[in-house]
Amino acid sequence: MSWSVWFFLLPLPAFTAFGENDATLTEGKELELRNIRAWLQHARNIHTEMHHPKVTLRGAVAWITYYWTDSGTDQGKPFSSRGKSTRIFVKEKDQWLCIHAHHAPAP
Repeated sequence: MSWSVWFFLLPLPAFTAFGENDATLTEGKELELRNIRAWLQHARNIHTEMHHPKVTLRGAVAWITYYWTDSGTDQGKPFSSRGKSTRIFVKEKDQWLCIHAHHAPAP
């Protein structure tokens, strides 16, 4: 299972995200999952890789910064993108939970 699929299966608490193509903040795990599921209805053969991850830990808060590349087809047309991301985690009951994600296309 790829890291991106694994992330969306986690039991997340209150969650927010700035997606790479989003005009506004996505608020709530259910909305994020709904958006991903809708995209997966027409996207196929998705391959995502994480590059140069850096994890920082400060008590019960951690964040990871990394670059990504991905490719696949969307509605039958090939796509590829690259970008940068930050994800913030909090530790609750011995579990690390992602509470915020920020994705942006690389210049």
